[in-house]
Amino acid sequence: MKPETDQLSKAVSDALTSSLIQFSIIAFTVLACTWAFAPFLPIMLWALVLAIALNPVYLPLKEKMGGSSGRAATLLVVVGLLLIGVPTVLMGSTFATQLLTLAEGLSEGTIKIPAPKQDVAELPLIGEDLHEAWAAASKDLPAFLSDIAPHLKSFAGWIAGVAAGTAGGVFKLLGALIVAGIMLAWAEEGSRAMSKIFSRFAGPDRGPALQDLTTKTVRSVAIGIIGIAFITAFLLGVIFFLSGIPGAGILAVIALLFGIMQIPITLVALVGVALLWSTGADNSTIFNVIFTVLMIVGSMVDNILKPVVLGRGLDVPMPVILIGALGGMMSGGFLGMFVGASFLAAGYKLFMGWVDAGTSESASMDNQTT
Repeated sequence: MKPETDQLSKAVSDALTSSLIQFSIIAFTVLACTWAFAPFLPIMLWALVLAIALNPVYLPLKEKMGGSSGRAATLLVVVGLLLIGVPTVLMGSTFATQLLTLAEGLSEGTIKIPAPKQDVAELPLIGEDLHEAWAAASKDLPAFLSDIAPHLKSFAGWIAGVAAGTAGGVFKLLGALIVAGIMLAWAEEGSRAMSKIFSRFAGPDRGPALQDLTTKTVRSVAIGIIGIAFITAFLLGVIFFLSGIPGAGILAVIALLFGIMQIPITLVALVGVALLWSTGADNSTIFNVIFTVLMIVGSMVDNILKPVVLGRGLDVPMPVILIGALGGMMSGGFLGMFVGASFLAAGYKLFMGWVDAGTSESASMDNQTT
């Protein structure tokens, strides 16, 4: 018995040693790959979102160009850089510049606030107090803010960091758009590889369905929510800039956040209207009326586009989109906001698909039993 026991112990020891070595090699390989790929992960995720969103445009373009995937992807990237990259650079640079100017002014106490119009004092409830505080701030802002000056300097440092992160995010977006073009050029091979991966994890029966569900969810969020919010915010930002109100870039970014979070962008437009009529600029009444109408109408563009783009609706609760956008922005800055919303929505749909499949299987087994 002892020789057999020794042989069994040796076999178990060899198996455990072999498994431990294999696990160590796999773990080391995964860690090394993660270490090498981690710097590119935000750009690759954002490029994947763009590639999925642009694929319906890429396929007919490829057919018109004789099936040349390289030329179709190159043309799409060039057009995308003009239609997406240029507006993003303009809005991002304006936002960053105005934030840096605000941070510098808060640190040095050089911000100049225009005097309010007399109409502000006529506002109900808060008019007189608001006009008095505004007038005091316009005459001597450092004295007005002397009590909270230390906090303002800390706030200015935070603003400078946000501005720097926004500028970096804009350049990452341009890089992600180029990478998305490369992904589109290899879209067929990539789709087959992803189909194998989904089939390996979920089985050959459910794998393709889960892949299709994930792709459609990411595309719906990217186009139907993020894309429409971007278009509305950029249009409103242009109107803000042309009207000459202060902080046009900041208001445009706030409008973008509101659009992604499904908060009415008209609220931002109303702030712009208030600034237009109350900053004391030497504008005619007709000028103010025209831009008031443009701001209100521009803020409602998303209400017109959403029924067209999301005709069948997006079966993802808005809190999921909100949490994904906020969590992504806190973790990855400007680009993280888009990536977080898209992938959290896709994860939610995958999870609910798994739950529904399990429920259906249980119900089917119960029916067979009865």
